[in-house]
Amino acid sequence: MAAPQDEEAKKLPYGTDFSASDSGSIEAEEVYAYDDSRKLGITSSVFLILNKMIGTGIFSTPSGIFKSTGSVGVSLFLWVIGGILTASGLSVYLEFGLQIPFSGGEKNYLERVYRHPKYLASCVFLSQMILLGFSTGNSLAFGRYVLFAAGNEDPDKWVARGVGIVCITVAVIIHAVIPKWGMRLFNILGIFKVVVLLLIVFSGFAALSGHLKVEKPNNFKNAFEFQNFGGGVYNYATALLRIVYSYKGWENANYVLGEVKRPQRTLSIAGPLAVGLATLLYVLANVAYFAAVSMEDIVASKLLIAGYFFRNVFGNSAGAKALPVFVALSNFGNVLAVSFAHARVNQEFAKEGILPFSKFWASNKPFNAPAASLFLHWIVTVIVLIAPPAGEAYEFIVDLYTYPGAWINSFVAIGLLYLHYKKSENWTSPWHSPDIVTIIFFLSNVFLAIVPFIPPDEPSTSYPHYVFPVVGVGVLILGVFYWAIWAKLKPKLGGYRVEAERIVEDGNEVIRYRKAKVN
Repeated sequence: MAAPQDEEAKKLPYGTDFSASDSGSIEAEEVYAYDDSRKLGITSSVFLILNKMIGTGIFSTPSGIFKSTGSVGVSLFLWVIGGILTASGLSVYLEFGLQIPFSGGEKNYLERVYRHPKYLASCVFLSQMILLGFSTGNSLAFGRYVLFAAGNEDPDKWVARGVGIVCITVAVIIHAVIPKWGMRLFNILGIFKVVVLLLIVFSGFAALSGHLKVEKPNNFKNAFEFQNFGGGVYNYATALLRIVYSYKGWENANYVLGEVKRPQRTLSIAGPLAVGLATLLYVLANVAYFAAVSMEDIVASKLLIAGYFFRNVFGNSAGAKALPVFVALSNFGNVLAVSFAHARVNQEFAKEGILPFSKFWASNKPFNAPAASLFLHWIVTVIVLIAPPAGEAYEFIVDLYTYPGAWINSFVAIGLLYLHYKKSENWTSPWHSPDIVTIIFFLSNVFLAIVPFIPPDEPSTSYPHYVFPVVGVGVLILGVFYWAIWAKLKPKLGGYRVEAERIVEDGNEVIRYRKAKVN
């Protein structure tokens, strides 16, 4: 719950408070202390966001977007819409983040609004983040692009998954063992991937002038003419969902605000800067793809549209063959950013005592980094890499990863509107998201949550259209069952529950666990 402003330095806005009448001895205590060299400044926060935003999506999903819409103009328009929706989401999360400048993201925001039943909102979000907050999509794309650079034109094989496992393993080890270098590396890769996107954009301008190794495709002639594929409400919704996936990451700094220097100032600068830059680059990169790759090749390219683009612009030169490696490094940067942030969210659940074996998952031992929570992220990522059958695994993973977030975002947006109109809530964030912007964010997420259940005119995948929304909703419902077991059934059977007190002492976060009797 939100602490009064004069107590903000002492008590965190969530967790269980101890009172003088409480019984039960303290079983363990954890202190989380970081010097300034381990905290993110504005530049690092910008690249933390950009590394998650610029990953697989812009180098891989444009083919699927075009296949779903069947129109060059509509595809480009949807990318612009994606940028607008991202900006509306950023506005909502800025208001929450500036009021509650602590790690955890939506966990804190949902707890602030949906207080009863206690911990229910947190358990639902936990289910999404633990089970679906994986780095599988970008790990798999890393493997595919590495193999494509090695000359494999159809890298949708088990070997790509093996390379993906190496990718997530290296990322987790770096963050767990040498955390400072992990931060430096995603700064370097953030700069690198912006340069790669700029290369694509300027090469696209050259392609528009006819500087190509292949015949100019002329895709912008009759740009809003529909091809004999795609179209329909379902396909548009799926396309927009994948664009939202490509933009996903704008909330990444909100997950780690406890490790950010001057979090309120940093977030207010880094968030808009990163989102504005990514939106501009995304739209221009799509223009570049259509300027250099024919419609037939765009549809056929699937995940590898950037690879086709490089080959059409630069031919079979050594430089062109090296460019897919650059995209693979961009995917690796995304995996670094996601594993860094999501492990912190996993750790926040453990600090709260919600996860089984919380003291283990919350630990920062032995290198003052959340190694255990990183390992949890690794486990889920590898399972999802291995489990799906060969074929359309990437598309399914993208949809499943993104879809439940639409429900979570809807509840976050409604929660903010409630705080605006419930004056007794003492809501005093430095940034006020305009209600119309918050409503746009809410309605867009409701649209993305509901429309995937509508049958498409023409199936675009080999699996039924309802599979990923059903699985996504099922995961959220699983969180309700987990809450019933953890918060209700287990304490009654055991006669006690583990509670966590969270305070700040001398600028460091302190967690104390104890067994509390259940009355």
